[in-house]
Amino acid sequence: MLTQTTSGAVKIKVDNLDFYYGARKSLFDITMNIDEGRVTALIGPSGCGKSTFLRTLNRMNDIIEKTRVEGTVVIDGENIYGNGIDVVALRKKVGMVFQKSNPFPKSVFDNVAFGPRIHGQNNRGVLAEIVEKSLVRAGLWEEVKDRLGASALGLSGGQQQRLCIARALAVDPEILLMDEPASALDPRSTARIEDLIGELRSDYTIVIVTHNMQQAARVSDFTAFFYEGILVEFGDTNRLFTIPKEKKTEDYITGRFG
Repeated sequence: MLTQTTSGAVKIKVDNLDFYYGARKSLFDITMNIDEGRVTALIGPSGCGKSTFLRTLNRMNDIIEKTRVEGTVVIDGENIYGNGIDVVALRKKVGMVFQKSNPFPKSVFDNVAFGPRIHGQNNRGVLAEIVEKSLVRAGLWEEVKDRLGASALGLSGGQQQRLCIARALAVDPEILLMDEPASALDPRSTARIEDLIGELRSDYTIVIVTHNMQQAARVSDFTAFFYEGILVEFGDTNRLFTIPKEKKTEDYITGRFG
């Protein structure tokens, strides 16, 4: 196993992380630093643990029965698995966008305003500002500004995914986790999502799971290659894709397996 310390300010520090589904161990001794204001891609074959690892970064796995974590995940100096952690506040700081777009059966406006309302914001004027700002950031405002009261379920698939990104941004997170956000989209919508990641990278720390190695090469600064729950190699994306240090990494990115 190879781990490599990145070069910027560390936002997330993972040390000796093991993860269990019941008695089955799914992640093995993961250690890596994720830099602030950078895009980190997680790649590897299906079932290798990359999505499980992503969900450890905001404790989303907590909702699955009989799961267990050993080791530490430290965000801004605080172990998120320590005693007394407010998980609701954690998930406000560490937002998440899922593989399948999941808009609520509500209006476009109410989808984006949902998170701020949960956190106590009920002023209609303030909510309107948050909704507009979030939709602008998600590259969707011009397409939906005249239909904010319409059902979000009437949007196209690509629009729905960008709406889910806007919904995640509305609570002003510092970290954005994205679990294969473009895998169900057509090429044009995928390009929009990739462009959006490029625009958001200056304001957020982004961690993205992708099965598409070309996408990882296009959008990320750093790439982590997982295989059978092990972090095989982690480092600068350009370096990892051109001169990988591990034979297994080379075999995967050249299509010999996966």
